[in-house]
Amino acid sequence: MRPTKREQLLATAERLFYEEGFHATGVDRVIAEAGVARMTLYKHFPSKEALIEATLIRRQGRYRDDLIQAVNGAQPGAAVTGVIECHGRWLRTEARAGCMVIKAIAEFERHASGIATVGRALKQELTGVIQAALERDGAPAGEAEAERILMLLEGANALVPVLGPERVMQRLWEMLAAAGPTHGSPA
Repeated sequence: MRPTKREQLLATAERLFYEEGFHATGVDRVIAEAGVARMTLYKHFPSKEALIEATLIRRQGRYRDDLIQAVNGAQPGAAVTGVIECHGRWLRTEARAGCMVIKAIAEFERHASGIATVGRALKQELTGVIQAALERDGAPAGEAEAERILMLLEGANALVPVLGPERVMQRLWEMLAAAGPTHGSPA
């Protein structure tokens, strides 16, 4: 089945925004590479800001769904391990230049607060997924513990362009092992 024009726009925008940056990528470039008319873009997205928001929601939705699948498919006591392993797969395949959502929050906080608000909501949603993993593992599942794990994952995101995904994940596992047995170890 062929992707819809909207999906073509989102896939193209995601690739370009991630590879080249939000401000460096104009809507004309997205239109040209998606192979759609300008009117088609504005039919689906009334502004570049709306396109960016939809792109972030789409990308983060895929990541969230992968995490939920990892949590639900994990053996008892290994849900957090599943989250971390899933994150490592994303670093290797989808996020070798860091987190697109964090980049958007940083880039748009001052002048496009709608994008930053969407980004913060998406990260809060991830905190909930991590809390669910902690609960499934029978570990303390407070928001603070989930946020600590999210901070480790975001630190991995920030350093993957510098250290590479394998080394980042090795260091992440070492940090978790030093913190104690609660969060498992790589499979």
